[in-house]
Amino acid sequence: MLYHVYELNHAAIAPLRSFIEWQRLMFDQPWNPWTQSWPYKTAAAAWDVFEHLTRRYGKPAFGIENIDVDGVCCAVTEEVVWRGPFCDLLHFTRDPARLPDSHRRDPRVLLVAPMSGHYATLLRGTVHALLPDHDVYITDWADARTVPLTLGGFDLDDYVDYVIDMLRHLGPDTHVIAVCQPGPAVLAATSLLAADEDVCTPASMTIMGSPIDTRKSPTEPNRLATTRPLDWFERNVVMPVPFPHTGCMRRVYPGFLQLTGFMTMNLDRHMNAHQKLYQSLIRGDGDSVQAHREFYDEYLAVMDLDAAYYLQTLRVVFQEHQLPRGEMCHRGRLVEPAAITNTALMTVEGEKDDISGIGQTQAAHDLCVNVPPAMKVDYVQAGVGHYGVFNGSRFRTEIAPRMRDFIRTHDRP
Repeated sequence: MLYHVYELNHAAIAPLRSFIEWQRLMFDQPWNPWTQSWPYKTAAAAWDVFEHLTRRYGKPAFGIENIDVDGVCCAVTEEVVWRGPFCDLLHFTRDPARLPDSHRRDPRVLLVAPMSGHYATLLRGTVHALLPDHDVYITDWADARTVPLTLGGFDLDDYVDYVIDMLRHLGPDTHVIAVCQPGPAVLAATSLLAADEDVCTPASMTIMGSPIDTRKSPTEPNRLATTRPLDWFERNVVMPVPFPHTGCMRRVYPGFLQLTGFMTMNLDRHMNAHQKLYQSLIRGDGDSVQAHREFYDEYLAVMDLDAAYYLQTLRVVFQEHQLPRGEMCHRGRLVEPAAITNTALMTVEGEKDDISGIGQTQAAHDLCVNVPPAMKVDYVQAGVGHYGVFNGSRFRTEIAPRMRDFIRTHDRP
């Protein structure tokens, strides 16, 4: 019912949005003497903020058209190289004719994006930083409300299967990077491949800001996950997708509920950001307005999660802590990180991370007991929160170079 109310509210304000757009169009005409007046500027700023907050944001584009490789501008194209009902594997192909050395072999990297509300484009900055020195692939997860019910469900076991299938598709000597939520699934997939002595076991595994063991330095989201039994979440946040979406009747954890949770965690910060947007619009500060829009166009674009995946992840990772307790199973088979012996391991955490606290990602080292110490790296970035672990200036200048050196050190030519 709540999903239907959300859709009804969106439809109800559509006439008001149209009226505001008409007002803006009238006042923006060059012949209108009121265009540069203070009353109009304040009204136009209010209309802009209203439009920004009530818009439905679709899936953003990566928009990476070229990169700088050793001082040479190299064109980049996107290509889907593997498909599943809930995910496409996207390859960022660099123009070999524009690479400084057309025969160079950069390490092949599978970047596993979080499936936790936002689209994979949230890692646009991560991809851009990796591309000059790596052959980059990324998991482009689908919005569950767009997946027809006839294509079946999707849970944490399916997630692990997808990671394994993509690693096998890419072949031996691939390096895998898990950003935030996929850490446990990637560690499980690597453990299973290693136990099978599969040649496609990753050459290295980098886990960033991830809930490997949420008992360590629990954060507010971690505590929230344990304050209610699993059936409470199923009753209160899981609901069917309404008509006319393609995934009609699929049970999901809706994106708009996830966004509500994201916003309320730092409500004052978001309110202040939109007050500053209003003031910047009045002043005509285009740079500040553009920076705000670039961030929130991404932040406010959210997707639904299949209920089976959401509930299983909540139970296995956040409530029962099955992986660090040695109890996690994949389709009845015990997941044993101790089976990993020849995959290098790097963990990255943010000093001020309020999503995955200090020690939660580092716990992977305690589980991978048979990875030699010389193949392990643990790095904590000072002064950054969760987002800064994989994006921003500190990531580009301090974290990404360390990841590059780690991957190249353990690459298998």
